[in-house]
Amino acid sequence: MKKTKSASSALKTVLAAKKFNRRNVLKAGAAAGAFAVTAPAYIENALASSGEVNILMWSDYLPASFVKSFKEATGIKINFTGIGSNEEIINKMKANKGQGFDLTSPTNNQGLEWGPLKLLQPFDMSRIAIDKVNPAMAAIGTKDWTFDGKGVHWVPHIWGTEGVAWRTDKYVPEGGVPSYGAIWDEANAGKTMIRPHSGMLCAGLYMETIGALDKGSMWKAYESEAAMRPVWQKVTDWCIARKKNIKLLWNDADSQKNGLLKEGVIVGQAWDGPPLSLKTAGEPVTYQAPKEGAMAWVDGIAMPIGAKNVDQAYEFLKYAYMAEPAGEAINHHGYNSPVLGADQHANANYKKNFSEAYPGDALAILNPWPPQAPWYAKIRTEYVNKFKSS
Repeated sequence: MKKTKSASSALKTVLAAKKFNRRNVLKAGAAAGAFAVTAPAYIENALASSGEVNILMWSDYLPASFVKSFKEATGIKINFTGIGSNEEIINKMKANKGQGFDLTSPTNNQGLEWGPLKLLQPFDMSRIAIDKVNPAMAAIGTKDWTFDGKGVHWVPHIWGTEGVAWRTDKYVPEGGVPSYGAIWDEANAGKTMIRPHSGMLCAGLYMETIGALDKGSMWKAYESEAAMRPVWQKVTDWCIARKKNIKLLWNDADSQKNGLLKEGVIVGQAWDGPPLSLKTAGEPVTYQAPKEGAMAWVDGIAMPIGAKNVDQAYEFLKYAYMAEPAGEAINHHGYNSPVLGADQHANANYKKNFSEAYPGDALAILNPWPPQAPWYAKIRTEYVNKFKSS
């Protein structure tokens, strides 16, 4: 029997080489399946414990079924505070001086910002089954999150992309493949949505395809302030001239869903999880990587310096890295898991959604978010504020 495509193995290939084909993905999926953990394993190995763990995490990453099964397996209660952006995570941690939470969930490209803050503590990697996850994603922690020679401060948890979502009953992409350009098009005026900073970046990727920017400009902007400013000034001017076409500026999963279901949005930029969860629920919504390439990210788990429930935090990681609960979770939130074999425990809807979201060479042209220096984030905010206040 042909194995289904492994989402985590697919991104591994993207991050490691950025060149592969459908056959390679299928082979990788078969290999990953060999690591699957059977159902009784997590029951037998669960900590006979109690207590609680305080988690600051993206708002839709902990489905109720996962929280419930974790409590049943370990006796540990999850106290969950949901957030919608990396800026919110950093601001909360800075305001609390690293206190109040046992685990949090920064994105892979944020290491350059977190290192100088000294708000995280290194993991005891002997307590984490890092061999249970995609090796390329695990390597991000070693490469980008080892601060001051003190060890790994980040491990992978969820991966996904930002691309284009639309109402299947009200919009049809030209040629069957969506484009970031459709979000700014006069034909869809007043019926589109973006998140400001990523929407502007992807507008820039579209501008490169129409000759409004030189090819590669958006990635060169990460090199220095001198390289960034002229590029982002052009993007900001272009977006301001078309801002009237944007119906909604979203900031989290719920606002994306509300935009598509209740606020008249017919096409917009979105994370993969929210529209795909709507699609699974039977709503006339879908999601697909656009022709310019979807933005790929890996959200991880980190331990703040003020963590109090350390043993419980490691039990959370132990459970999160087991294939069956990881696979069950992706059925609900619509994103993807780095846990090897997790997709083998996902349902048919998840596998169908993944295949339809990344057709053809979509996986080969994903755009991993580059590492983001503090100066870049500061200047980007400056241009985003210009756009928002215009």
